[in-house]
Amino acid sequence: MTNRKIKWAMFVIIAVGNFIGMLDSTTVNLALYPMSVDLNVSMGQIQWVMIAYMLTLTVLLPFFGKLGDIFPKNKLYAVGYGIFALGAFLSMIAPNFHTLIAFRCFEALGASIMLSNAQAIIARIFSKERRGKALGLNGCIVAIGGMSGPAIGGFLINYFGWHSVFFPCIPFALIGVFYSWKMLPNYVKKKKFRFDYPGFIYFTISLLALLLAISEGYQWGWTSVKIITLGIITLLFGGLFYFRDHKINYPLIDFSMFAIKPFTFGNLAVMTSYMAMYTNSILLPFYLQEILKLDALTAGLLILPYSVTLSFVAPVSGRLSGKYGSRYLTLAGPIVYIIALLMFTTFDKSTHLWEIVVASGVMGIGNGLFQSPSNNAIMTSVKKNELGIASGILALSRNMGNILGVAVTITLFETFREFFIHHGEIYERAFLNSYHTTMCFGILFGLMCFIFAFVAYRPAKRV
Repeated sequence: MTNRKIKWAMFVIIAVGNFIGMLDSTTVNLALYPMSVDLNVSMGQIQWVMIAYMLTLTVLLPFFGKLGDIFPKNKLYAVGYGIFALGAFLSMIAPNFHTLIAFRCFEALGASIMLSNAQAIIARIFSKERRGKALGLNGCIVAIGGMSGPAIGGFLINYFGWHSVFFPCIPFALIGVFYSWKMLPNYVKKKKFRFDYPGFIYFTISLLALLLAISEGYQWGWTSVKIITLGIITLLFGGLFYFRDHKINYPLIDFSMFAIKPFTFGNLAVMTSYMAMYTNSILLPFYLQEILKLDALTAGLLILPYSVTLSFVAPVSGRLSGKYGSRYLTLAGPIVYIIALLMFTTFDKSTHLWEIVVASGVMGIGNGLFQSPSNNAIMTSVKKNELGIASGILALSRNMGNILGVAVTITLFETFREFFIHHGEIYERAFLNSYHTTMCFGILFGLMCFIFAFVAYRPAKRV
């Protein structure tokens, strides 16, 4: 094989890992409603099927990012794919809610191994215009995973039950084990492995306490002793983590990189963009199945336009960002998906299906315009020898956005729904009012994303 073909073969191996991650996410998201009904748990509890997965994935990203610098990529990725496949299989046969959460955490272990190094490998093997093209194609492949996820998930849920949604990722992951071992680089510069284990513990405790407080605040009461205690734990261990990582020369997160304005505000823009996206992506399947009384397959097909438009727009925007820069594309993206969120605030029981299709499609266009150019700009803003840690921080920002998006969305929705029911609204009306109000917070996150992107990629003033 030529050098160019080898690079693209490695790219495909990396992209397939992202593909099954998106496939898993979209199928599980669609399955949350039937899961909650079958396992007899509340909406607040069922969110932990996603939060536990993303929390495990997120807190391990810095660790596996470090391992990626000292271990051969082929062995590391093969192990990641293998763990992911086993975790998906165990989730598929989970007999109850608690074992499902445990198996999802195990599955996330494999995903974390792959995602912690994905952007760094793509950024390292491609340069300049081709890097933008590769990131755009990666966005396209991820979109195909998202595109096929709702339709596949809806079909499987309808005919085989929610357990079956974990199956499609297993064969892809097993194929990934073989080709990762065979094709990815098996060499690495020998380094002494030094990892900040105390910092890792501080970071994990702080993040877990924060998410638990956000997720359970509306049930326990925001001024309750439990929530106040969790707030203190978050601040205490977050502070310990920050000050420790400033003192040691092998930090878990290199805070000095945040002196780079495009890197810092670019990551904030990515995080808030995912918070905006998850505001609707979590609640839309519940709206379609609980209010419109649609079956899982129909609901999946109505979500499909999001991924279809994303798959067309992402490669084009990635290529354009490689040629002309990311500024205007990263500003256009939030504007477009804010328009989509405004459309979702009008949905009720009489909403036509074509309106859902249009709103989902517009949301996909906005995300496609933003993600690839933003990733390209962030990775381009750092030195080549910093690509590994930059990739880890970018993945951390993305997954923090996912986690906070799910936790904040469910918390807001449950809080508003209980408020409207308490004030005499019937359940259906309370659901819709809560849905609309929560979408307004999604719009707020979108505006924050726009502001962060505006600051991140503002041209430097000429002297």
